[in-house]
Amino acid sequence: MRLTVFGATGRTGRHVTRQALAAGHQVTAVVRDVARLPQIDHPRLEPVLADAMNPEAIRPTVTGRDAIVSALGPRARTDASVCSDGTHAIITAMRAEGIRRLIVVTASGHVIDAGDGPLTRAVLKPMLRRYLREGFADFARTERAVRDSGLDWTIMRPPRLTDGRHRPYRTAIDRNVRGGFTIARVDLAHATLTALDDPTTAGHTISLGY
Repeated sequence: MRLTVFGATGRTGRHVTRQALAAGHQVTAVVRDVARLPQIDHPRLEPVLADAMNPEAIRPTVTGRDAIVSALGPRARTDASVCSDGTHAIITAMRAEGIRRLIVVTASGHVIDAGDGPLTRAVLKPMLRRYLREGFADFARTERAVRDSGLDWTIMRPPRLTDGRHRPYRTAIDRNVRGGFTIARVDLAHATLTALDDPTTAGHTISLGY
């Protein structure tokens, strides 16, 4: 499969890129700074320097691709709209090129649903919403844009991310994972690529956790 990965220099995007290459995919890694891309010498990796917020700049990076993965995220708390702004640009470029398959990583923290336990619904997530208000608002805007895109989308909703090792994890469709408070980035990447290979995940959210 020919993939384009946005946010490829981020801590999640690096895992997505490595695992996609290991699985035999051809990967275009869109980056703001090529020097930040890990040293991966691979014949199927094409790093491209482009502004992910500019639809015309990224349009060539989605042309002819089978799917697009966005692991865009803020580098600092001041990056209050990087995820939604980048997603709007990606969707615009994809529509212009007739590319349909899109997977976007957001988070589970801004969503309270039947998958959450009573303590999580009543205490933990309301506290997180106050502390991470701007970031969660960006994720909410991102998800609205994805849902309204008309594309074959899947939204990945991880809980708190860690740099731990791979281990068995749980997933849930269109609801949060009960008690799934953390997930390692390596497993988020694995779940993202698994969803990419499963057309039945189009039009759904996937939450995950241990």
